[in-house]
Amino acid sequence: MTDVTGAPADVLHTLFHSDQGGHEQVVLCQDRASGLKAVIAIHSTALGPALGGTRFYPYASEEEAVADALNLSRGMSYKNAMAGLDHGGGKAVIIGDPERIKTEELLLAYGRFVASLGGRYVTACDVGTYVADMDVVARECRWTTGRSPENGGAGDSSVLTAFGVFQGMRASAQHLWGDPSLRGRRVGIAGVGKVGHHLAEHLLEDGAEVVITDVRAESVRRILDRHPSGGVTAVADTDALIRVEGLDIYAPCALGGALSDESVPVLTAKIVCGAANNQLEHAGVEKDLADRGILYAPDYVVNAGGVIQVADELHGFDFERCRAKAAKIFDTTLAIFARAKEDGIPPAAAADRIAEHRMAEARRP
Repeated sequence: MTDVTGAPADVLHTLFHSDQGGHEQVVLCQDRASGLKAVIAIHSTALGPALGGTRFYPYASEEEAVADALNLSRGMSYKNAMAGLDHGGGKAVIIGDPERIKTEELLLAYGRFVASLGGRYVTACDVGTYVADMDVVARECRWTTGRSPENGGAGDSSVLTAFGVFQGMRASAQHLWGDPSLRGRRVGIAGVGKVGHHLAEHLLEDGAEVVITDVRAESVRRILDRHPSGGVTAVADTDALIRVEGLDIYAPCALGGALSDESVPVLTAKIVCGAANNQLEHAGVEKDLADRGILYAPDYVVNAGGVIQVADELHGFDFERCRAKAAKIFDTTLAIFARAKEDGIPPAAAADRIAEHRMAEARRP
């Protein structure tokens, strides 16, 4: 079913009428010459220009791409608010397999679309896009972050993303077990790509036992080869990982929807803290986790290290300044757990309340 514009009616209903909507602007972009098809979603500019990465992914349909852009951009509003940044939330998705269709011409065309928004949206890297890609986009758009140091940028944001998730894990351990150290804890990481492999290194340095899985065999092999003396084991897939006996912490670090009606009942871990966006498959899963006694560190809080880094790039990047800001994720996560306990609600709801309050205050004249 479509409306008079030809857009799927369910997408328009989400945008204008549902609690998941409320977006300020959604831009559909097409450049036939390069093959570009993209969606740029601006959820909020209450705190400042919308900031969020560009995902390049082979979506099954245009409708799925729009839905992902809406969900991801909304999440960025909350992430940026909780990170204390003067930025609203935005996200872009490019439709297609980056291994097949990514070209310089396509990225330049995409940069022109971002530039046409006049700074309302600031882009960066995400799944399927890299520092080299942002260097190309920046040739057409000055509102581009995540560029290489050679081109005035901060480089790979996955380093501080992983560091922030590690701080969230330490805070979760402090809250649940009274000690932030992860020494002797068994941590399962689903997805050891750009962020996950850095997270594994932090955990191993802290004395944790790490169990990993990834759809890409080479990503798993890279970590196993780096630690031949032990400390890391691999399992076949995420379904096996969440059932590992004695798992203390589960870290979803791939795509969203990892916490679902199917996965939560069989999850052996006592803490969920990972880098993936939109880990809760639908509303209500956070309560299911709480009912099982599983502590959930809200994803958009603990994975904010990367956006802290790219936001700093706009003001002259300083790594140590960013690292200090990312270290505060430890305190922010503890504050969320305290608010959740005080209000008698799951941590995800507590984080939402805090973020929504900051955005509402910013909108006041």
